[in-house]
Amino acid sequence: MTRHVVVVGAGPAGLGAAAGALRAGARVTLVDAAENPGGQYHRMLPDAYAAARPGRLHHGRRGFERLRGRVLGHPRCDWWPESTVWAIDRPDRGAPHVHVLRGEADAPERERRVLRPDALVLAPGAHDRALPFPGWELPGVCTAGAAQALAKGERLVIGDRVVIAGSGPFLLPVTATLLEAGSAVREVLEAGTAATLARGWTRRPWELAAQAGKGAELAGYAGLLARHGVPYRTGRAVIEARGEGRVEEAVTARLRPDWSVVPGTERTVAVDALCVTHGFSPQLELPVAAGCELRDGAFVTVDGDQRTTVPAVYAAGEATGIAGAQAARTEGLLAGWIAGGGSAEAGALRSLRRRRDRGRAFAARLAAAHPVGAAWPGWLRDGTIVCRCEETAYGDLRRAAGDPARNSPAAVRLATRAGLGPCQARICGPAVAELLGGPAPHHRPIAQPIRLGDLARPPIEDTASKESAR
Repeated sequence: MTRHVVVVGAGPAGLGAAAGALRAGARVTLVDAAENPGGQYHRMLPDAYAAARPGRLHHGRRGFERLRGRVLGHPRCDWWPESTVWAIDRPDRGAPHVHVLRGEADAPERERRVLRPDALVLAPGAHDRALPFPGWELPGVCTAGAAQALAKGERLVIGDRVVIAGSGPFLLPVTATLLEAGSAVREVLEAGTAATLARGWTRRPWELAAQAGKGAELAGYAGLLARHGVPYRTGRAVIEARGEGRVEEAVTARLRPDWSVVPGTERTVAVDALCVTHGFSPQLELPVAAGCELRDGAFVTVDGDQRTTVPAVYAAGEATGIAGAQAARTEGLLAGWIAGGGSAEAGALRSLRRRRDRGRAFAARLAAAHPVGAAWPGWLRDGTIVCRCEETAYGDLRRAAGDPARNSPAAVRLATRAGLGPCQARICGPAVAELLGGPAPHHRPIAQPIRLGDLARPPIEDTASKESAR
């Protein structure tokens, strides 16, 4: 009997999982909300530009195209683009049922489907984490991931005079993308001090060397910044954005290791765009909906074969730890092979598990080298917007948290509506959680918006497993 594996997410981890499951002999349904596979990392360029210069702005394009061709061209793979998983349930705690809406988000009607696979691989990826600061809601201030997506996917630059700030190695590829797309980057600011970065990386430096190509990649970024005359400064951050109607100035300052501001070090830089990123937040709505246990409240708990704590549910990629595309693809291959019924004792898995373990060690180094300093709330003022959807200010949170009648983070969120807007705390959730001292909200019975009309129509039941068993 052929197993049916549903893979949610078609980024590096999801494509890897689909390839692994197909290799194990399973039938695969690959589901993604985007029109094309690749996720945020392998976002596709416009056709005309991609045909002229296919590799530019797209790291690892050839390998991605080979993997995409093997997966989407396989006769046992069903590719479902523009399809949103809006809920996962487990009737009677049995195999997961995956509820999917198929079709463009603005279509008058979307096809409602229910998949009942033998195994489910969740590869939802992650999104930028941005800490609030005065003026971050101004037009022209965006996450670094959004700036890169516009350049990669639309060949658009967000500005001519750009400052890129925050923390983490993602600052470098975003800088490279914007420079090659035509932006003038004024400077790159890493909030972590040089001493913090050094302690994180020099404790076990061989783990960086074990990541194939990472040293050469880092050298390439350093050379690119040098050629364009872009300074890379550590221990400095944007603490305020200013402008009339849109961002015109970025106020930067030196930081101590705990990210408190060193008085008297403020400096103003004229900009027309500002990119910020302070790491990534994994998208955990679907794993939590499936009942998966979380590690430290931040990542999905998996065993040595990428199994979650829920039978028949596997996880791979950034949802299990932020380690980059290479590690995500490796985790996906392993998860897909096991989910597809492949032998856990197969000889090739030894090499795969070693690569996965090196990826996890690399993720630990990233976390150690780029921690978020505990004193970052010192950048905020009472009027600083924390939740942009609901325009909740920092002062509102402080006053609600100080009210004895509201003795829990949940009560404060209800009183201020922080995190209750259209993004459902996907953007402000981690910051609000830190400010209130509670866990970030992940549990949403309905993981993505669904119209009442779509919900009212009876779903089309899955027949893939029955057909594949014949």
